[in-house]
Amino acid sequence: MTDRVYIFDTTLRDGEQSPGATMTHAEKLEIAAMLDDMGVDIIEAGFPIASEGDFAAVSDIARLSKNSVICGLSRANFKDIDRCWDAVKHAAQPRIHTFIGTSPLHRAIPNLDMDQMAERIHDCVTHARNLCDNVQWSSMDATRTEWEFLKRTVDIAIKAGATTINIPDTVGYTAPVESADLIRRLIAEVDGADEVVFATHCHNDLGMATANSLAAVEGGARQIECTINGLGERAGNTALEEVVMAMKVRQDIMPFSTGVDTTKIMGISRRVATVSGFPVQFNKAIVGKNAFAHESGIHQDGMLKNAETFEIMRPTDVGLSETSLVMGKHSGRAALRSKLADLGYELADNQLSDVFVRFKELADRKKEVFEDDLIALMRQNNAEEDRIKLVSMRVVCGTMGPQTCEMTLNIDGADQSVETTGDGPVDSAFNAVKALFAHEGRLQLYQVNAVTEGTDAQATVSVRLEEDGRIATGQSADTDTVVASTKAYINALNRLIVRREKTAVNFDRKSVNYRDAGE
Repeated sequence: MTDRVYIFDTTLRDGEQSPGATMTHAEKLEIAAMLDDMGVDIIEAGFPIASEGDFAAVSDIARLSKNSVICGLSRANFKDIDRCWDAVKHAAQPRIHTFIGTSPLHRAIPNLDMDQMAERIHDCVTHARNLCDNVQWSSMDATRTEWEFLKRTVDIAIKAGATTINIPDTVGYTAPVESADLIRRLIAEVDGADEVVFATHCHNDLGMATANSLAAVEGGARQIECTINGLGERAGNTALEEVVMAMKVRQDIMPFSTGVDTTKIMGISRRVATVSGFPVQFNKAIVGKNAFAHESGIHQDGMLKNAETFEIMRPTDVGLSETSLVMGKHSGRAALRSKLADLGYELADNQLSDVFVRFKELADRKKEVFEDDLIALMRQNNAEEDRIKLVSMRVVCGTMGPQTCEMTLNIDGADQSVETTGDGPVDSAFNAVKALFAHEGRLQLYQVNAVTEGTDAQATVSVRLEEDGRIATGQSADTDTVVASTKAYINALNRLIVRREKTAVNFDRKSVNYRDAGE
């Protein structure tokens, strides 16, 4: 028999707090449906009081969820908790998650002493429990909180009715031995600890988020808070795919089980990378491009003789195919659907039709379309709701003088054209976008990668823009690097517009209104 560990996914809340990772309403619903389908136990759908958009997303996810508990985040005040309940109450299984910072540094923000904070925790957890039977309480920055005070606050939260106690390593400060010991001591010394689920929420600032989460489970935690691809603020959160696969592969030393269908990991990883604009690094554990790739002659020889010599997981375990279909301009819809399914993408008929058109356009320019080409196609932004769309562009290059770009954009439904110059073809294209849609966004990152080999390889371009502290990231792919660059720039600009319109949570040092949404 193995102990059950609950998977709490916060991609749509903590993950979306990554600078530039804002998702549209439709994208949030899509990711939530994928999480629900893959067997995630709890989905933290957002921070309802942060904005009308966040409230609407949490509310719609609550209505549409089929299997998962749907959770919303709230700070330690009645207004937040009421707003959270209004959003999640439509779910078959709703949860209110309320938190407050308990460390000395965090107690100074609302200017509460220990007794005042203890009283607030009691009042807020009680209020939440009067609304909902499923209440989670978090001690933000728990790993830097004095032991006696942490123990006291956990005891108060349990007595007030919390059903889950979360012990976050908010700033990625702790180490695995400390993570395990902290959970173990709380379970041993707090009254009523055996009546609640202890959870762990780790950030990756020192690169130990996965190790800390697994250590906490060894110490008695039975809920791991995590995100797809480790998305999250600063260095990110514990990666769902890493903890789930670690427990699956190392059953000999970690006899724990989850309800996650691991064959769906690769598909949702790629989709989150697309909608967030955050590409997965090639050597990322489990879901990176190179996770199941072998170049060394010794490794290749071993793989040919026995795959287990250099692979501790099968590609199929995480949703990758071990078969290969050669894709080209003569391939049909059925072959494309099958290949995309092998790569982890399940498409409806209308989605397949859209991708098939782009696939044929690409196949006309390439002799063979590789798996990475198809992944790049799937990463392209769904531009139905974008205010700015590329209609056409023509760039004239020469060895002498500036480069010229003629561009037409569709802006809010109307075509607009301009001709500009620049120091190089990409600069001239970016100048054209600026001329047609004035903005103050500063280019923070411009990165080009070839996704396949050869002179006809697709280029994947990542662009990051910053405007008044708001950051947006865009990605696109094309066999023409200048076209890919322009599309990525426009993608980032569209996301920046969305980010402008999001209402930020006010920062007020004299109250409990933290700027940050959570742990």
